[in-house]
Amino acid sequence: MTILFTIRQKWVDRISNGWLNAVTFFMLLLPLAIGLGLVIESFPLLHKYAFTQLIGSSDWSPMDGKFGFYDFIVGSLWITLLSFFLSAPVCLLTAIYLTQYAPGWLMKLMYFVIDVLAGIPSVVYGAWGVLVIVPLIGAYVAPIFGFASTGYCLLSGGVVLAIMSVPYMLNMLMEVLLNIPVELKEASLSLGATYWETIKHVLLKQGKSGIIAALNLGISKALGETIAVLMVVGNVVQVPHNIFQAAYPLPALIANNYGDMMSIPMYASALMLSALLLFIIIILFNILTNALVYQRNK
Repeated sequence: MTILFTIRQKWVDRISNGWLNAVTFFMLLLPLAIGLGLVIESFPLLHKYAFTQLIGSSDWSPMDGKFGFYDFIVGSLWITLLSFFLSAPVCLLTAIYLTQYAPGWLMKLMYFVIDVLAGIPSVVYGAWGVLVIVPLIGAYVAPIFGFASTGYCLLSGGVVLAIMSVPYMLNMLMEVLLNIPVELKEASLSLGATYWETIKHVLLKQGKSGIIAALNLGISKALGETIAVLMVVGNVVQVPHNIFQAAYPLPALIANNYGDMMSIPMYASALMLSALLLFIIIILFNILTNALVYQRNK
């Protein structure tokens, strides 16, 4: 009986390990499968035009067979960096205050707020941006800086995306700061450092790797967001020269046109190349982040 039980346990362990290995292997292959699928679907366009020609040209006229992605790439990078610079400092300072100064009930309340913000659908953020942010920027903010704007511009997209990035970025920053051993802070304070000096030279330095990863998560979230962006950014194919001009990021290009213009030759392949470009940019951001973390931990 004991032998049968042992054999049964051994087989249960083997099957369990097999399932776990299969699921883990699938997760490892998932980005590769997505990237490979996008490359295959983009191949007709890549076979006809050089990759450098596609990403370096501003000529966008699918009816005439012109597919230049430069304006879309610039628009995506503009709006991503803008949302990053609007959200990253606020999130970092908020995380420092909540984890180092605020009472416990306030931090618990903020976790609830983070859950609410993370659960709001993108289209709700977009509708809020159209009703509140766009008129505000068009009627008040742009004139203050001497620009005329409809409000459908890079700044509106950046503000909406910055707010959408907050729950992900702030939650991770708080976890990073909370997981730093309290002994480090106590040692610094016992040596005569002020509380702010301890935060600046001990906590932020110790949590640098996690902070970089949290900021990268915010960038990736902003870069790939679609619905909210296309509702407020204007969707005009051009290289914006200031934050009050409209733009046309890659996610908006895909969401606006997929399914409607598939009869145009090469258009489906062009949209898949748009997705591939987003995929490549996100991978490059992650490689850069990992390199920074590696340098930090070396």
